[in-house]
Amino acid sequence: MSVTLGLKLDVDTLRGYQEGVPALLDLFEKLDIRATIFFSMGPDNSGKAIRRVFRKGFLSKMKRTRAVSTYGLKTMLYGTLLPAPLIVDSEPSILRRAAELGHECAVHAWDHVEWQDRLDRMGIEAIRNSLRRAFDTFEKIAGQPARSCAAPAWKVTESSLLVQDEFRLDYCSDSRGRGPFLPVWGNRRFSTPQVPTTLPTLDEILGVDGETPEDANRRLLDGLREGINVHTFHAEMEGIGQIRLFENFLLECRERGVRFCTLGEIARSRAGEELPLCLLETGEIEGRAGTVALQGKEWQS
Repeated sequence: MSVTLGLKLDVDTLRGYQEGVPALLDLFEKLDIRATIFFSMGPDNSGKAIRRVFRKGFLSKMKRTRAVSTYGLKTMLYGTLLPAPLIVDSEPSILRRAAELGHECAVHAWDHVEWQDRLDRMGIEAIRNSLRRAFDTFEKIAGQPARSCAAPAWKVTESSLLVQDEFRLDYCSDSRGRGPFLPVWGNRRFSTPQVPTTLPTLDEILGVDGETPEDANRRLLDGLREGINVHTFHAEMEGIGQIRLFENFLLECRERGVRFCTLGEIARSRAGEELPLCLLETGEIEGRAGTVALQGKEWQS
């Protein structure tokens, strides 16, 4: 059985960027692994996430993932009692080091919290300006343009898909699903391929029905299937408090003969093929508060 695992690192906060990313870069260098890293380029407004307090599953997730120790108290005050610091501009050398080490670096968002909480109410011009600001900042720091992006919290709208098409990106990773596809929203087809996350994230598993960290690793390993898999992990969790657990996961994958790759490699491996057209739907998944974009059934025009 040939198993390929695309590694997708999301960087959501200043602490994740300054502490988690360097630790993960050291780990990847030690294991000779390359990943795709999506950076939140603008302000850390994590404190404003308190607006999600009445969202189904939010408080239980905060408790079982030990959010205060994972993110840090200061992070949870940014944008409210503390000013929102710029994430990548705080230490541009971290992003540059990731690129120099051969990792695929790209854009997560300008303001992660704004996208996650307000995308449904943002007009197309606001979305365009937000993404343009993120891409311009990335190019200024990295010295080259980003060729992909990944929507925070797997949130999309028809307008966000339109803007991504305007940017003529190589691919996006905005959804949860089975494998690469071209998205259809309503009856509208879009041209930017999606490389979806196929496995659950650690924060969706930890503490659910008493799942221990070791149980979570076993569940992730058992979820690997033949062909292409994509695992999303976070600088704030796997890069700090759970880095040894994550290292054990990677080592066990290697023991099983799993091949690691970037999402860009997955997209390029399917270039020239006719990707399936699949509906993008909105729904809930176990262990996550709110809704996400899901790869639906194949679309027949």
